[in-house]
Order: sequence, then C-alpha cells, then structure tokens
Amino acid sequence: MTVIERREIALVDLLDRLLAGGVVITGDITLRIADVDLVRIDLNALISSVNEQVRPPWEELL
Repeated sequence: MTVIERREIALVDLLDRLLAGGVVITGDITLRIADVDLVRIDLNALISSVNEQVRPPWEELL
C-alpha cells in the first residue's frame, strides 16, 4: 500500500474542503416508458459556504 492508499479522510473534513471552495452539481433524469418521455428533471445547483466574501441571498430580501 502506498501512502495515498492508506490516507483516510473523515466525511466532515471532506465536506469542509468542498464547501470552502464550492461545489457545482448538474444532472438530468428522464423517466421514459415505451420511448415516451413522462418526467424530466434537470438539476443545476451551486453549494457553497457563506462568509464575508460570499453573502447569503436572503440579506437582499430584508
């Protein structure tokens, strides 16, 4: 085993690293029966932590 293979990262640490930089999630799902599209779901999401540089969107509503 190499050092990289033995390295374990806690889930909390991984989430902290991802939220510090931000994560973009995109995808689409289509439910189809007999070549007829019944339901289509498109997902576009940006997940990021809120800090002094990135203001929360609800401050504009107040």
